[in-house]
Amino acid sequence: MSDAAQPTAAEVRAAAEAVKTALDRHLAAVERRSGEEDPAVYDAFNELAAAAEAYDELLYDRYDEVTPFEIPGEDTLPPYTGPEEPSALSVLIRRDYAVAEPQRLMAQARRVEAADEEGPGAETSGTVHGALGLLFGEFEPDEIASRHKEFGLEEGDSTLWVTAADESAEPGEWLEAPFEQADPQRVVCRFDVSAVFDEEFDDGDDEDGEADLAELDEDLDTDLDEDETPTRLEADR
Repeated sequence: MSDAAQPTAAEVRAAAEAVKTALDRHLAAVERRSGEEDPAVYDAFNELAAAAEAYDELLYDRYDEVTPFEIPGEDTLPPYTGPEEPSALSVLIRRDYAVAEPQRLMAQARRVEAADEEGPGAETSGTVHGALGLLFGEFEPDEIASRHKEFGLEEGDSTLWVTAADESAEPGEWLEAPFEQADPQRVVCRFDVSAVFDEEFDDGDDEDGEADLAELDEDLDTDLDEDETPTRLEADR
């Protein structure tokens, strides 16, 4: 942003005062609320969120600084309008990964093949997309999430939505487009994980974890040698 387009110090100060005013209004609405879903509290929350977002943007543009808190916007999770006593639920999960170590990924796929006498053959595990198909066919997504480093994957963003439904879907009804029918206003709860919310990296891995990965590296070095027959990991099922 050019100097001419930058907000003035007075504009930043005014935005800060707006946050203070919105904060006082939100507290007052909470103190006076008539129930768990008091619309006055909801409106005050949205006003506070909007004021905080505006202040954060001006603060960054003027001083290259940010506030230490995240307030979800109004469209992040709208008010729940689903049934009070849902008779069915849908759990929507998305996890993103980057293929950080293709050789490790393919080595793990070869281990799966070696343990399966009727496996598709080395040509499948010899490509990244073939290895992914083998691993995700062999392991549950939750297990891959907990062991992603072993498979040469790097975690990205993830989200989990629990949505309420009036009745269970017919078998096969949504398989072609699993997320298209998700109604944000029927979300019972939602959990997001993203580097956007936390840029701090944990450098304090426990010693056992480091030892396990070091041992795995030795196993993979052996497995990557084309002259040797791959062996199955003890942790494999």
